[in-house]
Amino acid sequence: MGLLTGILCLPLAPVRGVVWVADRAVEAAACEVRDPTVLRARLAALNQALEDGEIGMEEFEKEEDRLLDLLEGRQPGMVRPPGAVGR
Repeated sequence: MGLLTGILCLPLAPVRGVVWVADRAVEAAACEVRDPTVLRARLAALNQALEDGEIGMEEFEKEEDRLLDLLEGRQPGMVRPPGAVGR
């Protein structure tokens, strides 16, 4: 970066810092969402909520499918090919 460009972009430094921090926060959240340990704990909590009657079967199945997709490394809501193992 040249001296002139550095001087002209200096007022944008705080904005770039905020963007950098936001990017790191998004990366950390994405890692946590894809962590198998966290996903398994969420599945266990989901099962407990169903057993306790806090949620219905339809809501349980929808959330279970979403969590299993994440656990298996697929994007939630992807269509599985016919004959695929699992749900």
